[in-house]
Amino acid sequence: MAEFPSKAKVVIIGLGGIVGASIAHHLIERGWDDIVGIDKSGIPTDIGSTAHASDFCFMTSHDFLSVWTSLYSLEFYDKMGHYARVGGIEVARTGDDAWMEELKRKVTSGKAFGTRASMISAKEVKERFPLVEEEMVDGALWDPDAGLVIPRSQTVAGKLVDAAEKSGKLQMFGNTPAQSLIVEGGRIKGVVTHRGTIMADHVIVCAGLWGRLIAEMVGEDLPIMPVDHPLTFFGPFNEFEGTGKEIGYPLLRDQGNSAYMRDTGDPKTTEGGQIEWGYYNTENPRMCHPRELLEKEQARLSPSQRDLDLEADGLMEGLERAIELTPILGELGYNEGHSFNGLLQVSAAGGASCGESQKVRGLWYCVGIWVKDAPGYGKLLADWMTDGRTAIDHNSIDYARFYPHQLKEDFILGRCTEAACKIYFPAVHPREPYATGRNVKRSPFYEREVALGGYFMELGGWERAHGYKANEHLLEKYGDRVPVRAAEWDNRHFWRVSNAEHLAMSEDCGIVNLSHFHMVDIEGPDHVALLEWLCAAKIGGDGNIGKGIYTHFLDDEGMVRADFTVFRMADRCRLVNGADAGPRDFHYMKRVAEDRGLDVTITDVSETYITIGIWGPNARDTLKKVVADPAGLDVENFAFAAIKPIEIAGKTVSAFRISYVGEQGWELHMKYEDGLAVWDALRETGVMAFGVETYANSRRMEKSLRLQNGDLLTQYNLLEADLARPKVKEADFRGKAKHLEYKARDHQPAMLCTLVMTENTDSKGVKRYPVGAMPVMDPETGKTLVDELGRMSYTTSVAYGPTIGKNIALAYLPWDYCQVGRTLNVEYFAETYPVEVVAVGYKPLYDPENLKPRS
Repeated sequence: MAEFPSKAKVVIIGLGGIVGASIAHHLIERGWDDIVGIDKSGIPTDIGSTAHASDFCFMTSHDFLSVWTSLYSLEFYDKMGHYARVGGIEVARTGDDAWMEELKRKVTSGKAFGTRASMISAKEVKERFPLVEEEMVDGALWDPDAGLVIPRSQTVAGKLVDAAEKSGKLQMFGNTPAQSLIVEGGRIKGVVTHRGTIMADHVIVCAGLWGRLIAEMVGEDLPIMPVDHPLTFFGPFNEFEGTGKEIGYPLLRDQGNSAYMRDTGDPKTTEGGQIEWGYYNTENPRMCHPRELLEKEQARLSPSQRDLDLEADGLMEGLERAIELTPILGELGYNEGHSFNGLLQVSAAGGASCGESQKVRGLWYCVGIWVKDAPGYGKLLADWMTDGRTAIDHNSIDYARFYPHQLKEDFILGRCTEAACKIYFPAVHPREPYATGRNVKRSPFYEREVALGGYFMELGGWERAHGYKANEHLLEKYGDRVPVRAAEWDNRHFWRVSNAEHLAMSEDCGIVNLSHFHMVDIEGPDHVALLEWLCAAKIGGDGNIGKGIYTHFLDDEGMVRADFTVFRMADRCRLVNGADAGPRDFHYMKRVAEDRGLDVTITDVSETYITIGIWGPNARDTLKKVVADPAGLDVENFAFAAIKPIEIAGKTVSAFRISYVGEQGWELHMKYEDGLAVWDALRETGVMAFGVETYANSRRMEKSLRLQNGDLLTQYNLLEADLARPKVKEADFRGKAKHLEYKARDHQPAMLCTLVMTENTDSKGVKRYPVGAMPVMDPETGKTLVDELGRMSYTTSVAYGPTIGKNIALAYLPWDYCQVGRTLNVEYFAETYPVEVVAVGYKPLYDPENLKPRS
């Protein structure tokens, strides 16, 4: 064995798994060298989840990033010669209408994000997978690109590491666990092992099941948790004897039973002539904290494998249902010695956790990843570390996005348990609320909202009412303009009163709880310099003091990283952000300030201040009833985007004249402890409280306003989003060179356009009100639109607009399709609906100043 190194550029902890091996490969591909990989097991791993993974890969998912990583990984395995593209079937059992609808939704998502999934009949299922009882099947999804990593992902990990070592750019050391991490001045400096200490500039934690234990070494936690996954084998099954195949039939998912099944090919291959049946417990999953994992010498099977008892583990009911669908499981013998409970990771946030540590610079995490996505994540992390960005928007996996309360052990256990129940079943709604980790943060007037019958959802820990039962009397007035959503899916987690509140606010006015805003104060000698570098809009200059400036962070490629409002005050700036992006941007600013050597202090004040919005044609008159100086609100005294102190109920309030709903009005910012008095004073005027559904969805969409992490993504630039200012500021800012390059184009490759559904009646005569992403298609070809950069068109936001009386969607369209009046199609639950392009770039459908809609 080579002499143990004392220093390296990068240390990878967990090199023996498929994730660590993929990261090493991609770092070298991006030009990195002097990499050391260690693992507490052998390399490739003989104790981690890669060592016993089922290795099957399906491309279907409802989010773009997941599909991208799966498709990239498929091609990666295939180029290595280690992928059997046998296809995959996801069945809906006869009578299971809900799951049949979910399969249709998956096909639609596939068209949006680039898979080739389609629906097939029960007869076609039988033809592809003869072991199925045809009469038990209503229909199925067919994924022609699904398949199996062969002979094992463990084998692939070994080959990747061997190649990296032979390149001279990687040294590897198995059976070498990390004992501690060295941190100095908030930066990673090294890894301590029993073989010695390696000083390093970067450390990557991809230790899988043990990842949380590594994070604990620097006082952090990771929002993931291992869960038992029963894996059973039946045999012998010699259908493919003599073929040399690792697998003969397509993969079979029976997600209505929370199970999957595959053959293991020729008896002489890796698993050898059996049927593998895996199951996910949807009611009582067995969670396992990494501290409970045994050491290799203590475990009977392996630290990542547990004994399995069909009776004790509650599998018999699921197995009996499986036998109904595939009777061969009852005919073959059960291989008890070969069956086990494997451990896999589930996430408290619905996806992987990747990116730089919140506390330690140079310490990177890449955990919560399955085999089907591992090479894709290797690519993402290598690009991230090399370029400071990824070509695919990574907000949904960024470790920086987590709030402190989301990294507490109880929170992680609760959310991970929920995630474990939903691995396969039931279908998770795009608006599905979490049941655990609730009531972490409440506004000072939360009890008032409860008394109003608030319908609460949660974001960033804050409880937010989407509508109020107390306002249901409004349906008597507006009921003819507020449709009943007959399709249960469209109506799930939606409250009809919200649309009535929307109309009432637009006729009069209303107040809305915006306490969820994330706020950060930036102060110190260089606070303006920092924001001038980071923001596309001009922040400096005395003329901006006392104003709120809507602006964006761009990355080095000039793509949109974030949007928010900067309050320019005499002694500081306050960055007001969305709850889901606040922590991410907070950590980003701190890192940039440190890297540029700027003298600033950046403080999270999100729980110190809260916000109430007041909007509508009568907002000014209503607010005048409670302020100490009513004349100060007059148009000539309070310009748009101005921030001024006002007094309400004896409390000082910073009033910001702005609108995210199109109607005139203000954001009212105040100290948390003053919030209840201000709320009560406003309510005493008789003003209606309306829910965040109107604010964040329906009125925003009628105004064509963009949503961060939805419509604003790092796949697109500021001009494509049509949010670029007419004049580019003189001061340099991140991404400026690329921004100027894009601005010089005759036109952009794509533009964010507003679409309306011109017909929303499905084949059963039911009016549909879509939620989630839909592919945008050419009516003539039926193909999803793709721009010259290869980006597919899908709806980034969608909501019903009560004022317009139509479903409204935003989507990036290729330039050739950017014409007002153009007719296109969208697909929803595998049915096609016509849409019309009503705006190219930013143009409201409803202009409150003229009080008339555009259709």
